Amino acid sequence: MAFPVRDLGEARQFYGQLLGCPEGRSSDEWIDFDFYGHQIVAHLSPDEAGHKAHNHVDGENVPVRHFGAILTMAQWHVLAKKLTDAGTNFIIPPGIRFEGLPGEQATLFFLDPSGNALEFKAFENDSAVFAR
Repeated sequence: MAFPVRDLGEARQFYGQLLGCPEGRSSDEWIDFDFYGHQIVAHLSPDEAGHKAHNHVDGENVPVRHFGAILTMAQWHVLAKKLTDAGTNFIIPPGIRFEGLPGEQATLFFLDPSGNALEFKAFENDSAVFAR
């Protein structure tokens, strides 16, 4: 996943320090991060950063353009607490979506410093990831 950021220093602080994603290769225009086992690349492009549109999902306005990761439930709880303790302004605060239904999941949404929407979710059982 490659995405635009307005400032590489902010991206390095946010993804590397706050989220704990190890940094890989970088240049003056981009940085690779290990995003929970997946490579993401923050590209310097201030005019493209951010999101605009939302879709209605289970009572919430979910940003159309977003990316994230599926964590274990234990990892999700640790991250939710870390973000809450850091004063994160959530788009959708930590909670359970589709409660009691197939695909029940813990989820949270927030913006990085460049306005890119991120979602982190977890399932009690991995078989529920694509449950219908």
